[in-house]
Amino acid sequence: QVQLVESGGGLVQPGGSLRLSCAASGFSLAYYAIGWFRQAPGKEREGVSCISSSGSTTNYADSVKGRFTISRDNANNTVYLQMNSLKPEDTAVYYCAAPGSGRCLVNMYEYLYWGLGTQVTVSS
Repeated sequence: QVQLVESGGGLVQPGGSLRLSCAASGFSLAYYAIGWFRQAPGKEREGVSCISSSGSTTNYADSVKGRFTISRDNANNTVYLQMNSLKPEDTAVYYCAAPGSGRCLVNMYEYLYWGLGTQVTVSS
């Protein structure tokens, strides 16, 4: 059974850091790009970051550039999202997803496998 499970969310003060993990079971992440998405209350889901299957290509939304870093450990079938200098506007449910490709895809509807999400709340 193909499954993605996010973890690492929580409540953090502005300026703080969190590291999210996306663990896969039932398939090898090594063949797939992984994207991180987020959805805040009342807003549409948006792309945050993506990493290619080899890790050689990464991209970030403008709103998180310089603050978030995506990485992967294919040996442990896990992708990470290090989030620093968090802001209240980063508050959202964060999802990881895999397209049927080793390349990052722009269209989120081409991502086939999704986790259930982890809540990140940035508040003082």
